[in-house]
Amino acid sequence: MLRERKPRYRPVICETLRVSQKTQCKGMQGRLTLTSAGFGFGVCEGIAGGRTRHARCGFGGIAGGSAPRGYGIRVEEINRTIISLLARDGRMSFTELAKRTGLSVSAAQQRVRRLERRGVIKGYAAVVDPEDAGLPLTAFVSIKPFDPAAPDDAPQRLAHLTAIEACHSVAGEENYILKVRVATPADLENLLQEIRTAASVSTRTTVVLSTPYENRPPHV
Repeated sequence: MLRERKPRYRPVICETLRVSQKTQCKGMQGRLTLTSAGFGFGVCEGIAGGRTRHARCGFGGIAGGSAPRGYGIRVEEINRTIISLLARDGRMSFTELAKRTGLSVSAAQQRVRRLERRGVIKGYAAVVDPEDAGLPLTAFVSIKPFDPAAPDDAPQRLAHLTAIEACHSVAGEENYILKVRVATPADLENLLQEIRTAASVSTRTTVVLSTPYENRPPHV
């Protein structure tokens, strides 16, 4: 009786790829072109005969073939789900994250670490109630330089003022809009004077009366 010979797989080391991005993969049989099918996954093309198996991602495919339909989309969707979940609860455990995404705990942890390395997840922070923290007064301060020909270095000049929570470069009449938080109107007046002096700018201030919502997680 003749036994059916099982196809032999050549190991190929895959790189972490973005969707639709191409790169070169060095396998034991020379240089191969990888077309990504999601983050950390790919299908080898241009191999002369035989089959291949990706040693790191574990995806095996026929040379010159392609990933299963929708494969890259599913991988991308899992990453989006992870980002959405952690944006709402940065303290979510890997066990809970795995449960919500249908992954194993180790796979969920690996995906989070990969997103951190890529800079998609930049960090984790506590959301503080400004009023309870003693900073009930919020204002937006629009600034523009007294001298239009002066260097555009206001953000650097104002970086030492910790009452400035955010600095946004904007289109329009003003150059920047600052979000500031202070304890009292007197503190705001002093801060505005410091801003004008430090950056040589004029200011236009809008005081916030109430905040129906803020710090909403991004829709990904």
